[in-house]
Amino acid sequence: MGSAPLVAESLSAAFDNRVVLQDVSLTLQPGTLTALVGANGAGKSTLLHLLQGQLSPTGGQVLCDGVPVQMCRDQVVLMPQRGRIDWSFPITVREFVDLGSVRSRSYGCCDRDAALQRVGLTALAGRRLDALSGGQQQRALLARALVQPSRVLLLDEPCAAIDPPSRAQLLQLMRQLADAGQTLLVSSHDWGSALDQYDRVIVLDGRVLADGSPDQIRHRLGDQLDPGAHCHD
Repeated sequence: MGSAPLVAESLSAAFDNRVVLQDVSLTLQPGTLTALVGANGAGKSTLLHLLQGQLSPTGGQVLCDGVPVQMCRDQVVLMPQRGRIDWSFPITVREFVDLGSVRSRSYGCCDRDAALQRVGLTALAGRRLDALSGGQQQRALLARALVQPSRVLLLDEPCAAIDPPSRAQLLQLMRQLADAGQTLLVSSHDWGSALDQYDRVIVLDGRVLADGSPDQIRHRLGDQLDPGAHCHD
């Protein structure tokens, strides 16, 4: 395995003649938990989809261990925003998580039952999706991601619109995954104390405004950080 599993080089993206991202470069190191922070419209979701290979950039490239990410997309898993999922679909939590393992004959970090246990949903495995709370839905999404064989996990707004205890639990789970060697990039609106849970913070607004440790970001941006732009319950 290479020392840097995912590298973005001078990425640009434009839709309908509107520039969304311009000259974005970053390198994600193994075993790190990185926050991708920015306001709505900053290009966070677009960047995640480019890194996963679902979208093609108008300029630049994404490499996974030195080859185009499209050649190793099974190594990069994107956990979508909760709002993009149809939670009324008549299946159980167990069946929902099973959908993640169909991408490969092998499992990712763990099998279905172990994934459910890891996110604290074992007791709810037989419950229908539409009976879950917001925090439980986020944990179900994470369990589905965990059964996919990946080295890099991209999470799109996993802490959005969930209660503080659920948010804290998700951050703890992500920290454990990074400590076990997985690479995680997490998009977030949270400019507050939750940033201290991350190894690194990238501030995005169409381009990279700042990149460093939580303390470095606060020192560099100071009053430019908006304390009101965080995950609301």
